[in-house]
Amino acid sequence: MAGRPPLVIVAGAGAGLGQALLARFRDGGFIPVGLGRSKPEAPVGAFHQVDLDGEAAMPATLAAIIAEHGPPRVVIHNASELVIRPFVDGHLDDYQRTWASMVQSAILLAQATLQPMVRAGGGAFIVSGATASLRGGARFSAFASAKFALRGLTQSLAREFQPAGVHVSHVILDGIIDTARSRALHSLDPQKMMRPEEIAEVYWQLAHQPKSTWTHELDLRPASEGF
Repeated sequence: MAGRPPLVIVAGAGAGLGQALLARFRDGGFIPVGLGRSKPEAPVGAFHQVDLDGEAAMPATLAAIIAEHGPPRVVIHNASELVIRPFVDGHLDDYQRTWASMVQSAILLAQATLQPMVRAGGGAFIVSGATASLRGGARFSAFASAKFALRGLTQSLAREFQPAGVHVSHVILDGIIDTARSRALHSLDPQKMMRPEEIAEVYWQLAHQPKSTWTHELDLRPASEGF
């Protein structure tokens, strides 16, 4: 329907960055729709509780969203599954679970949204990465192997769909995001953490870059973070 507000879909729309992303795009005039396994308290916009790696549920949910609102203008993959464990103590399930959570979910999201975006004239598809997208650390083999795969998938999607008008980008979040959960887990000065609303502002800018200057990969970190 002509004249309706643009749609943003955030997969992995939990408390913290996911909700901050929905709030930023809502404030910019978008219809915000979040997807995730667990529904946050007082979610921004509509929220669909779904397993992001569900081979039947995820495509069906996305098809229903597009049928209601039309093709999305912006799609953000923000799903993550952190496993920290010595390799000798690990299980194959660690690798299968991290791959399904981060890579399979991105495949399902892309399959359901990229072609509708192309037919509608383009848009932006943004993927949240991490330090482990570039460097595998000790005890992070499951997480890093999935993040490496997600980065490779994003590169392939960019090369295939950018000529058709979809800006595909990968954001490396090199630091601890400031949330209630991360404050409880880490003894870290909040001034040295990444503020979700400030990350969301960068995603907003990324989604609105002119076609002559598209960024594919961007790294963000606090000023105090070594790299």
